[in-house]
Amino acid sequence: MDAQSENKAIDLVVDLDGTLIATDLLWESTFQLLKQNMLYLFLLPIWALTGKGYLKHQISLRVAIDPTVLPYRGDFIAYLREEHRKGRRLVLATGAARRFAESIAAHLGFFDAVYATDGTRNLTSAHKTKFLLETFGNVKFAYAGNSKADVPVFNAASEAVVVAPDRAAAKWQRAHSARLFEAPKTNWKTFFKMLRAHQWMKNTLIFVPVILDHEIMNWSILRDAVVAFLAFSAAASAIYIVNDLFDLPLDRQHARKRNRAFASGAFSIAFGLKVSVWLLILAGLLAAQLHWIFAAVLGAYLITTTAYSLSLKRMLLIDVLTLAGLYTLRILAGAAATQIEGSFWLLAFSSFFFLSLALVKRYVELQNTALVEKSRIAGRGYRQADREVVAQCGVASAFAAATVLALYVNSDAVVSLYSYPWMIWPLCPIVLYLNIRIWILAHRNEMHDDPVVFIISDWRSQMVIAIGAALLLYGGMRS
Repeated sequence: MDAQSENKAIDLVVDLDGTLIATDLLWESTFQLLKQNMLYLFLLPIWALTGKGYLKHQISLRVAIDPTVLPYRGDFIAYLREEHRKGRRLVLATGAARRFAESIAAHLGFFDAVYATDGTRNLTSAHKTKFLLETFGNVKFAYAGNSKADVPVFNAASEAVVVAPDRAAAKWQRAHSARLFEAPKTNWKTFFKMLRAHQWMKNTLIFVPVILDHEIMNWSILRDAVVAFLAFSAAASAIYIVNDLFDLPLDRQHARKRNRAFASGAFSIAFGLKVSVWLLILAGLLAAQLHWIFAAVLGAYLITTTAYSLSLKRMLLIDVLTLAGLYTLRILAGAAATQIEGSFWLLAFSSFFFLSLALVKRYVELQNTALVEKSRIAGRGYRQADREVVAQCGVASAFAAATVLALYVNSDAVVSLYSYPWMIWPLCPIVLYLNIRIWILAHRNEMHDDPVVFIISDWRSQMVIAIGAALLLYGGMRS
């Protein structure tokens, strides 16, 4: 038997987190535990003081991981299946909790043995090395891993397979010319998708009070609005990241969301948390440059959107009312940052307008989800029977927004702000066009984006918005 055949015959020990799957189950299970009840936040440090193995074990007793939707390393899995087909013995040895490891091994069906962390032992790094040397004795074994913690095991093994390595593992791989399975490449486009940079367009609502108060050419006020926009965008991206981490199991069951940065494993959870913290720090530094009321509004936004992510999004109607409120908060933030007095008319209009768009989102979800009678959309409070009621409420909200706008156009406030008030009237049909068209497209099953993002990116919507902006600008010109 030649050396190559002998190597192929030895047992292959496989790491789990980061190697077999492109995620870390401790982080994932911790977020799922906190999603169940945030009060567990006080128990986690107590468990950790007893030992990391005990911490993992306690979390695993309270959280279930669905092995069918995890982000597996496809090319590495294919390699393992081929090795198993050839008769090679495969062993899963992981620092993840035993309950999780055994469910994953049962799902894959090609592991001959499973060694994992239990309540007294954390099977990582030096502990894993010692355990494997004791288990295999004088028998050679191969090891597949991905991280700095796996380097001691690489050194103890007679053969190494390096999968999607971090910096330390990559350095070891180059020095020893070990077999390599590279991770899919990420780039700035992936990074900005993680931030959901396209959603920053929603924060242009901050400029609405400036525009309607005819202060767009006041550079001091415009500067404050730009700073507020940047602060809100940084804070929003930080919350989007945290929201994605709480929603990993649900996102992986969604046809489009499963490709998000964390659901797919493109970025690690630890990396996402670091980025989120830095974004919050940036938002705080920017907010400090503005009036304290803006910081209060930004704080209210962070609290509300976090509550939405953890709980409110699963409550019937409360979810859409909260979404509409979050859009209105952006307008309030613009008024607070520039110290422009808020308008009752504007807040009333935005509440109805954005409630209609929020209901569109739920209508589309109901339309695109096959549900058994009386069952709900995953993570939502809606049933299939609610679809028509949701549509009726959404269309009614669209007409309510147009009605508020019509009343505003006929008010004394318009006469004092606009030289040609009659030019503001076409805004009413424009608003109806924008909103009702979205509802028609949704009914045709042709609405697949966030409706606010759709309005911003759709050329027909852009055209009528530009017409409305021109009417506002010309109507406000002084004769």
